Amino acid sequence: MTVTLGCTLATPALAAGGPPPASPQAIQATIDCRKLTDDQARLACYDSAVDALGQAIGQGQVVAVDREQVQAVRKQAFGFTLPSLNILDRGEKPEEVSEVRLAVESARRMPNGKWLIQLEGGQVWRQIDSSDFSRIPKPGAEAIIKKAILGSYMMMIGGKSPVRVHRDE
Repeated sequence: MTVTLGCTLATPALAAGGPPPASPQAIQATIDCRKLTDDQARLACYDSAVDALGQAIGQGQVVAVDREQVQAVRKQAFGFTLPSLNILDRGEKPEEVSEVRLAVESARRMPNGKWLIQLEGGQVWRQIDSSDFSRIPKPGAEAIIKKAILGSYMMMIGGKSPVRVHRDE
C-alpha cells in the first residue's frame, strides 16, 4: 500500500495550482535519520523522529492518506474545480475521475421546472438545461454523472435521457 503524507495547511502555491510543498518537518526529520552512519545515533534519531511524527499526526498537524482515500476525495469532489487537490498527487499523475455513480437521496422540481437532485454523500446537482428525465428521479435510483464538453456535466437516471447539470454542493 502506498501512503502519501501531507500537511493540512493550505498555502498560496496550492491555491494557485503550484507544486506541492516540501515534506513537513516531522517527516523530513525522519527521512534525514538515514544520513547517519553510526548505528546507535541513527536508531536514536529514528526513535526521536518517529515520536515527533506520531505527535504531529495525533495533533492533526500532519495527515497520512493512502491512494484509496485520495481517490475517494476525488470522487467526492467530482464536479468542483479544486486546484489544491494537487497536494495529494505528490509527483504522480492523478487517476482521472470522469464519471461517478451514486444513489439518489432526494429529487424535487424547482419553481422554474428544473430538477434539484441530492445524491448519497451530500452531493447536490442542479439541472441547467431544458430537457427532462425520461423517468421521475426516485430515492435509491442510480444517478450517473459524466464529464461533458466545455467543463459541463451530464446526469442520467435510470439509463435514459441525460440532462445537463451543475454541482451546487
